Amino acid sequence: MDLSEKLKILSDAAKYDVSCSSSGSNRKGKKGFLGNAIESGICHSFTPDGRCISLLKILLTNYCVYDCAYCINRRSNDSLRAAFTPEEVCEITINFYRRNYIEGLFLSSAVFRNPNYTMELLLKTLKLLREVHKFNGYIHVKAIPGADKALIEKLGLYADRMSVNIELPSANSLKLLAPEKSKDNILEPMKVIKAGIQSYSENKKVIRSTPIFVPGGQSTQLIVGATGETDLQILNLSEGLYNKYDLKRVYYSAYVPITSSNKYLSSIITPPLTREHRLYQADWLLRYYGFKAKELLDTSKPNFNLKLDPKTCWAVNNMHLFPIEINRAPYEMLLRIPGVGVKSAQKIIRTRKVHILSYNDLKTLGIVLKRAQYFILCNGKYFGDIPFASSLIEDRLSDNNIVNKGLNPNIHQISFFDKLALPSMEDRITSLTGEL
Repeated sequence: MDLSEKLKILSDAAKYDVSCSSSGSNRKGKKGFLGNAIESGICHSFTPDGRCISLLKILLTNYCVYDCAYCINRRSNDSLRAAFTPEEVCEITINFYRRNYIEGLFLSSAVFRNPNYTMELLLKTLKLLREVHKFNGYIHVKAIPGADKALIEKLGLYADRMSVNIELPSANSLKLLAPEKSKDNILEPMKVIKAGIQSYSENKKVIRSTPIFVPGGQSTQLIVGATGETDLQILNLSEGLYNKYDLKRVYYSAYVPITSSNKYLSSIITPPLTREHRLYQADWLLRYYGFKAKELLDTSKPNFNLKLDPKTCWAVNNMHLFPIEINRAPYEMLLRIPGVGVKSAQKIIRTRKVHILSYNDLKTLGIVLKRAQYFILCNGKYFGDIPFASSLIEDRLSDNNIVNKGLNPNIHQISFFDKLALPSMEDRITSLTGEL
C-alpha cells in the first residue's frame, strides 16, 4: 500500500476525534529548526479572530486490539486497515509543512498489539521529528491508556499537548460498550501528565534549562449520546476533571451512528448535535463564568433545555436575582447576565468608573442586548420590550426552531437542506467563542 492510500485511510479514521485545539504552547522558534508553535498555535477549527488554523490530523494506525462497540476502528469492524511507520509520519509532516499545507501535527492511534508497543511507536515518531528533522512546530499526541508511566513521561518531553480520551462518561458505560477497557487505566495517564506539568513548573523556577513538558497542557474527549448519562452526570464529570487533573479542555462529541451489531447503539439514528452544543456552552460557564455544575442542572432537571442556552435558562430559573442595576452590579453578577460575556463585563467595569452608563452607552460599547435587556436596569429603568416575567421572557428567547433530532429515533436522517437538524448559528458561535 502506498503512502497516499495510507494517508486517505488514516486521516479518515481520525476524524471522530475532536479533542484538539489551539495549542497555548510556548515552544519558540529556533535558528536551524522548522516551525514555531507560538505565532498562531494549531487548530482544526476557527480562532476567535476568524482565522482557520490547520494541522495534519492522522492515526498512526487503525489496527486495534480492542472491540469497543461505539468505535469505527474496533477489532470486529470490516474496514480498510493501514499503519504508518514513524519515518512515514515524519516524511508527510515535513513535506506538508514545507508546502504550507499545515502548521502542526495531531497524532493519535488505535492500540496496536498492546499499549506499550503503540506508545513506543508514537515516542519514536516524535523523537525523529524533533531531533532528526528539527521540527519545532506544534504537536498534539495521544497518550495510550494502559501504557507504562515512563513512556508517557518521555513522550511529554516532545509534545506540546497531550490528551487521554475518556470517551464514555461512566464505568457502567465502559462495561456496556467497551468491556476491555477500565476507568483506572484511562485516568492513570492523566495523573502522570498532571504530575509532569507540575514538576516542570516547580523545577523551572530553580533551573532555567529544565526540559519543557507538555507546555500546552492536556485535554480529553467525551462521547455524548451513545449511552444514557444525563447532562448533569456529564457536566459533573467535566467539573471533576478540571478540578482534579487541571485539564485545559474537555471536548464533547455527539455520537455519530456507525454500522454496529450492538442492539443499544443500533437504535440511535442521528447525532445529538444540539445537546453537544449546550454542553460546550455550559463548559464555558464552568471555566470562565464562575458557575458550578449543580447551579446549572439538578436531579429534577438533569438535562439542558434545548431551546435556551444554559446561562439564559439559569437566569430564567432565578428571576429573584434580576433585574440587576448595570451601574452597581459586581463583576461576578455581570458575568451571569445572559448575553454579557467576559469581555463585555470588563468593558462595563472599566467604563462605569468614569461614567454612569445608560442603555445607549451599552450599545455604544458593543454589548449585545438581545438577551441582556430583559435582565438589567440602567439607572433604575427596565428596557425589555415585554413585562418582566419568566414565562414571557423564556418564550421570547426560546429558539423554537431547534428540535433535538438526535434523541428521537422516529425523526428522519439529517438533511443538508433541513435547518431543523442543526443548532442555530448563534449556538455554534457561542460554543466556540464562549461569549454567553
